[in-house]
Amino acid sequence: MLGLVVAGAAGIVGGGAIQKGLAAVLGPIGNHDPTGLVGLIPVGNTFRFYSVTTGAPRKDEKSYQLTVGGLVDTPLTLTLSDLRAMPQTMLTRDFQCVTGWRVPEVAWSGVRLSDLLDAAGATSDATAVRFTSFDGTYTESLTLDQARRDDVLVALTMIDGPVTHDHGGPVRLFVAPMYGYKSLKWLGGIELTRDVVPGYWETRGYSIDGWVGASNGRDDDPTS
Repeated sequence: MLGLVVAGAAGIVGGGAIQKGLAAVLGPIGNHDPTGLVGLIPVGNTFRFYSVTTGAPRKDEKSYQLTVGGLVDTPLTLTLSDLRAMPQTMLTRDFQCVTGWRVPEVAWSGVRLSDLLDAAGATSDATAVRFTSFDGTYTESLTLDQARRDDVLVALTMIDGPVTHDHGGPVRLFVAPMYGYKSLKWLGGIELTRDVVPGYWETRGYSIDGWVGASNGRDDDPTS
């Protein structure tokens, strides 16, 4: 276990070169991880698959719905087809986990969250947005100003294809300038609220404002 802790620290401090070396030793073969260790430490430029539950139900074209409600003028219930019919925004950004690993230059596309908020119409007493996962447990939140940023997406595709179930699909949140825990997987609900409601990880000690900042070139002004 001590060796794993040291290896994880090396990945965080040493960057890509050390991470690639670890990936060669511990990396998965195809979709199989024979060591069981890949998800524990930051190795290589690959995603780690995390869930706060034993998993989430699989949703498809027929079963997926996204609700937008709370302090809004017009509550919405949207299907995948509805989301695909809205204007799509493409972003290429790094994905940075608070545990230290990073996947560079991931291609994302989807609907700007601000477009959904405009369609629902926030009431005058709404100041924040709460997100719920259809895993039944995971939650997150943003201030209304943060949610209206141009680089916050309700993501439908990533890495040149639909968001897969393991990546949080068919629809997930992508908050480009913040650590990955803010980009809620398996997005099922958007609720406008009077105040910020701390999410799953914030109640366990994580920062409510999970800015990555200028260190990875995504946000020169984390206060904006």
